[in-house]
Amino acid sequence: MSDKIGEVIEASTGQFVAECYELHTPPPLGSLVKTSDGDIEIYGVVCNAATESIEPNRRPIARGKEEATEENIYRQHPQLSKLLRTTFDTLVIGHGQGDELHHYLPPHPSRVHSFVHLCEQDEVCRFTQSLDFLPILLGTRAESVDEIVSACLRQASCAHDDQRAFLVRAGKELAILLGGELNRLNAILRRIRL
Repeated sequence: MSDKIGEVIEASTGQFVAECYELHTPPPLGSLVKTSDGDIEIYGVVCNAATESIEPNRRPIARGKEEATEENIYRQHPQLSKLLRTTFDTLVIGHGQGDELHHYLPPHPSRVHSFVHLCEQDEVCRFTQSLDFLPILLGTRAESVDEIVSACLRQASCAHDDQRAFLVRAGKELAILLGGELNRLNAILRRIRL
């Protein structure tokens, strides 16, 4: 089992928000992560990350005018690590139980306080053998959805022995799904090129 990187703090059937255990350490955009709802593992793609104050109406202030490095700011103000938090948003793209994987939304959202794990390469490869999750990603209303799709496919390609073959297969699937949206298709294809 991979190390846990965070914990679900907000959940719905189609997405969840997780807080990282370490400040400034969200998983990369497009990464495949997983959490659970009991025995069901819920898979999602990281679509956004933010570091912000733990108090919603209180913004951090600049503290580095007299400091030589950013690290010195945190050394001089150790309380910052308790006053700030890093979160990431995840779009749910499938779920599984045992050896069975489903590339559609789970019946229930993940539980709040469920642990979130970054999927390991073999798990990413196994999940992305089927590209049936692409319609969920393409149909989401998330900001910069095409960037998220591109990042997801680039990240997933690293888990496959033949990265180029995976990306060609993904490009063909995108051509079918985005047949009437040539500009959008071309923009995504340019971003997943090796």
